[in-house]
Amino acid sequence: METTSQAVAQALGTEGSGSLPSTRRTVDGYLLAPFPWYGLDEAFTGPRWLMQVGTAADGAVEHGSLGHGDEPSVKNEYAVGSGDEPREKFAVVVTVAASPVRRSADGTGLLEATSVSSAAWLAGVGLLSFTWPGQMDHSLRDDWLEQQTETAWALADDLTGPEWSTLSLPVDGVPTPFHYRESEFGWVLAGSTSEGVHVGAYGRGMSAYGLGFAMIKEIKAYA
Repeated sequence: METTSQAVAQALGTEGSGSLPSTRRTVDGYLLAPFPWYGLDEAFTGPRWLMQVGTAADGAVEHGSLGHGDEPSVKNEYAVGSGDEPREKFAVVVTVAASPVRRSADGTGLLEATSVSSAAWLAGVGLLSFTWPGQMDHSLRDDWLEQQTETAWALADDLTGPEWSTLSLPVDGVPTPFHYRESEFGWVLAGSTSEGVHVGAYGRGMSAYGLGFAMIKEIKAYA
């Protein structure tokens, strides 16, 4: 998708900060989106918080993320693969506008179509942004991120592959099939809605099997 490089930059821009960027508190970008946002349904009663939106070259909002639960940090005290209980328990929902192949705003090129794979890719990269194997030296993290990002892209491009299973979860109360995978870093899932958007999600410490998704009636409730 056209905003892939920007999405990666946003997702990985938290390195070394120890917390989410302050810009995630801005609701303005969410209000500009021409599509509905999705989050966890009302069965989830924990904290909800804004993250950030992704835009095309012309500034049009194309996707964005919303957080639920504990606010994760890059330097999580949870050591990946240690078998310890994660100290931060969260789920992030990614909404991606469903778009066909179309001309760019300036008419000079074409924008790629978005699909469930787009949502799976953004969710996979998002999970990486809060993952740092505890045994890894800081100087090696860039190489590790590059390798894992390429892996996330390959996995998102093959949703029928052996790394994925099918999971049915409610979306606006309707059972909906999702592509689902787990790793030592957490879980990722992706599917589509009847409202013209694709939904991806990622998390750690919260089971994906008990989640439900719903269209957000008031985005300001996340601010």
